[in-house]
Amino acid sequence: MLYRPESFEPLTDAAWDEERVRNGIRAIVADTDEAFAPKTLWPAHEWDLWDMPAPLKDLYAGAAGVIWALDRLRRGGHADSQIDLPSAAARVLELWRSEADLPSETPVPSPARSSLLIGDTGPLLVAWRLAPSTETADALFERVRENVGNEADELMWGTPGTMLAAQAMHGWTGEERWAQAWDESAEALLARRDEDGLWTQRVYGTEFRDLGPVHGLVGNVHVLLQRAGHEALADEAAGLLGRDAIVEDGLANWPAYAGGELVPRDGEIRLQWCHGAPGLVATAAPYLDEELLLAGAELTWRAGAHRAEKGAGLCHGTAGNGFTFLKVFERTGDERWLDRARRFAVHALAQAQASASRYSLFTGDVGVALFAAACLDADSRFPILDWH
Repeated sequence: MLYRPESFEPLTDAAWDEERVRNGIRAIVADTDEAFAPKTLWPAHEWDLWDMPAPLKDLYAGAAGVIWALDRLRRGGHADSQIDLPSAAARVLELWRSEADLPSETPVPSPARSSLLIGDTGPLLVAWRLAPSTETADALFERVRENVGNEADELMWGTPGTMLAAQAMHGWTGEERWAQAWDESAEALLARRDEDGLWTQRVYGTEFRDLGPVHGLVGNVHVLLQRAGHEALADEAAGLLGRDAIVEDGLANWPAYAGGELVPRDGEIRLQWCHGAPGLVATAAPYLDEELLLAGAELTWRAGAHRAEKGAGLCHGTAGNGFTFLKVFERTGDERWLDRARRFAVHALAQAQASASRYSLFTGDVGVALFAAACLDADSRFPILDWH
């Protein structure tokens, strides 16, 4: 068995309708605007809070991610938030400086503050994007440089995340210091690679060798392929993914950890963006063996949408799985995959409408809105991993 059917639900019968989808995006933005408080930002979902203090300010599940999503939707012409986004981003930094929303009890990698998704690298990047300043850029540059030796070796906490920030800043500014910072980080990251081409992650007091985009191989390789000179990594990663793929009847899934079992100790087979076929296919789409690419995407399609426990969001929900089809459409040009992505978008929007609002980029409603917008535009770029 490659997945647990009881964890998924059939897709809605509602057809793709562009105007209805646009209205769904606008409704999410309007609700997000209404819930915003200039002093305290947005209320946090209990799961997102974990053991961190409210309000959440980070890029993953906090205000910085929501602000970035609202700005992306505005720039794309999909919805225009009524919030003063530059002021909101400045407030995020102000609150961060008074109390960082880092886990209080869980062991985290060092240096934790430099994390792209959980630290203040994300809020600094969003603040600069909305209101460029030398002070913000210099603070962000300091974070990128101090994260070169981070022990995590994955995208959420480690060097790959701050490499994404450096690459984005280089693209936006053209300043050579960002390219140099990226190169410095790439050299350090590659030096820590295991002999077999994987990396050992040291996160939350444990060590593991993950395959996925957030904590593992394909996320690291995705970042390293952003600049020329590392093309050989694609073939090496494709070989590793081929070795660990579990294939049954033309369908494929992957374990979370290299060489591991598909069914971990908790008994849950993960088929979501952060772990399993959807994220591996989406992130490795440019180089993954095409037979495996299609086998992983087909499994994702046949499974259907995540139920309410996982929800509609990007990280482990329906929208994240749907990006798989946009990536396969980009590689193959087969319109069937774009149609499938749009079916997932209709379902994800309905899920978001039917459940309590969640103000988060990776786990909440604005992530669903970004996926729906991507389906309107036939744009496969994944939020944050594909900065634009």
